[in-house]
Amino acid sequence: MADLSNNFVGIKSPNPFWLASAPPTDKAFNVNRAFEAGWGGVVWKTLGEDPPIVNVNGPRYGAVHSADRRLIGLNNIELITDRPLEVNLAEIRQVKRDWPDRAMVVSLMVPCEEKNWKGILKRVEDTGADGVELNFGCPHGMSERGMGAAVGQVPEYIEMVTRWCKETTDLPVIVKLTPNITDIRFPARAAKAGGADAVSLINTVSSIVSVDLDTMAPQPTIDGKGSHGGYCGPAVKPIALNMVADIARDAETADIPISGIGGVTTWRDAAEFMALGAGNVQVCTAAMTYGFRVVDEMISGLNNWMDEKGHATLDSVVGKATPNVTDWQYLNLNYVTKARIDQDKCIQCGRCHVVCEDTSHQAITLKVDGKRHFEVIDEECVGCNLCVSVCPVEDCITMEELTTGVDPRTENDIRREYANWTTHANNPMSGS
Repeated sequence: MADLSNNFVGIKSPNPFWLASAPPTDKAFNVNRAFEAGWGGVVWKTLGEDPPIVNVNGPRYGAVHSADRRLIGLNNIELITDRPLEVNLAEIRQVKRDWPDRAMVVSLMVPCEEKNWKGILKRVEDTGADGVELNFGCPHGMSERGMGAAVGQVPEYIEMVTRWCKETTDLPVIVKLTPNITDIRFPARAAKAGGADAVSLINTVSSIVSVDLDTMAPQPTIDGKGSHGGYCGPAVKPIALNMVADIARDAETADIPISGIGGVTTWRDAAEFMALGAGNVQVCTAAMTYGFRVVDEMISGLNNWMDEKGHATLDSVVGKATPNVTDWQYLNLNYVTKARIDQDKCIQCGRCHVVCEDTSHQAITLKVDGKRHFEVIDEECVGCNLCVSVCPVEDCITMEELTTGVDPRTENDIRREYANWTTHANNPMSGS
């Protein structure tokens, strides 16, 4: 059996699956249930200063569903904990005593003043917690008060607050980054410059998920009004994977440990995050959708996959795919594939033909020879993969690699043209 034990910046846990700072980690009752279910660790819901925050008493979530009613995204307008600080600290202390083998990280957010950060850190240290996570990501409510994403969007603030915290505590300091920024590398570099032991990402994406066309208000609606919130769940996973890879590939941050967050629902999601450089993963929406027992599938699935692939420890997975992420200009432009349709699996729905005919390269033709069927025109197919994406039958359409390319130019010719274009006076991105 593969060894799933995790050592993330000195914080040990029996597996790499942590619950993220969110409603599921707001109190001892929830966290105890999570540990009983098998979670390796938690990041306690973000603590602030007394007096406590006041949350809304109406709907706090807006949902995005697929056609089959599967939850693919949640919009959250809940703020940080609304429970007294002393109550949270007492519960953290007790839970850590009861579960010494599980990771206990405490998320923090206070006004951007040195005394505030240093004051709360000392109180957290006294609980026996394993580490702290600085919440520089929350995009709603708190950011309007100069906290959360308001700090995370300014690299200088990230570096400054991180340095305050590292000067104050010996606990590992994890900096949680906001995705609501142009280039995630800059806040990651700032966190490292401030001495952060690790970064975690992504926090939620600022969003409005829907509008009630009867009341003409965004959802969730509070007394006729709505606000932007934080978007999470499976829908944000592609954004999160890209940002994790950006940090793992950046020469200035490649060595900083990463805790991956954003749409982790299955063991496969977790493996993808780790393959791109994450040392562990944090989960929220999956637990809120399926309950804490969802971790069973994550643990068994990851274990089975690692055994099958010969990975004895998590270290052999982390960063394995990072070298294969490259800039577009380095892709092999003479690599050619063509679509192939398995006629035995085809149900003749025609979706591939319609989308190729209407929106792509007119490379799939409809033929009727006593039986309706679809064929690929190789001369027109550019290997775009759209037909594979829309086909409702798994593996009915596949992409076949051709042994030789069709572009008469050499790869060096193509790269030279690309380099010339990027510096051409007519290119608005060249700065000329």
